[in-house]
Amino acid sequence: MGEKCAFRVGHGYDVHRFAEGRELILGGVKIPFVLGLLGHSDADVLLHAVMDALLGAAALGDIGHLFPDNDPAFKGADSLLLMKEVVSVLDKNGYEIVNIDSTVCAQKPKLAPHIDLMRENIAAACGIDISQVSVKATTEEGLGFTGEMRGMSATAVALIVKK
Repeated sequence: MGEKCAFRVGHGYDVHRFAEGRELILGGVKIPFVLGLLGHSDADVLLHAVMDALLGAAALGDIGHLFPDNDPAFKGADSLLLMKEVVSVLDKNGYEIVNIDSTVCAQKPKLAPHIDLMRENIAAACGIDISQVSVKATTEEGLGFTGEMRGMSATAVALIVKK
């Protein structure tokens, strides 16, 4: 199969702990909340999972490889801009995005009012239609680190195709 296989699937996962004094940014949307997520960049856990899914589908590593957390150039970086760079890398390697499906795990805040804007942001950064992007949110019913309000996690699956 190898190069003959046109479709490729990738999975991404990311987690960030909560921190005071930081903005909560998910899918490029600033969400009003008392806590933000801790990270070298803007700590957008959703976009980080999506980028890793896209890179994984193309077997091009992960975001830590492209954007090392010890590189001052990425301190406080806007993850939507990093997403555009990932899409550029995919394009240079002959891939286009078919669709993205993602889930954010967070006990609070409620994310439903922000999901459509997250989808719009991801679609715009990827140069695809919003119908190709799914964002869901769930709680873990008080279980685990997300349920105990210690942080958030996100998973994503991406399907790409060789042009």
